[in-house]
Amino acid sequence: MIDAASHVLTNIENTPSSPAKKAKISAPPTAVTAAAISTLRVKKLTPDATLPKRGSERAAGYDLASAYDCTVPAHGKAVVKTGLSIAIPAGTYARVAPRSGLAVKHFIDTGAGVVDEDYRGEVGVVLFNHGDADFSVKKGDRVAQLILERIMTPEVEEVEDLDATLRGAGGYGSTGVAS
Repeated sequence: MIDAASHVLTNIENTPSSPAKKAKISAPPTAVTAAAISTLRVKKLTPDATLPKRGSERAAGYDLASAYDCTVPAHGKAVVKTGLSIAIPAGTYARVAPRSGLAVKHFIDTGAGVVDEDYRGEVGVVLFNHGDADFSVKKGDRVAQLILERIMTPEVEEVEDLDATLRGAGGYGSTGVAS
């Protein structure tokens, strides 16, 4: 089985181009293997913290719960503390994502949702309340989900030109809405 980084590097190296156009891909300090990411190490910073838990066997994310009671004001934001410090597995980062039920029923969304592999502080969840009423968070309420994603960190190289594509510089709706 070929991993994504090896596949990309192989394809770049086998493409006829000048040396200036080759990309270098830095390997993570530890290879990303099933064994390396089979355990999510979590430290409770407070007795009231709730360990992350997946809602079902095939759920992509681990539910994050509040360790404290707090309020997210209408049309405002708050940082909800989880009372947890998490060792993100090597070669991955964690994305803090909204819970669909909170978004649909209460207009609650998340922001600033990246937890780097080398961060060891308390995980907080930035909640935005787009609703007209204050949103009450109780200790133990599930407020977001933590999704682990593999990451690639190629070296940055400044170039004079980029390869042309059919899309070009078109953005922000340039591909239309209709299917």
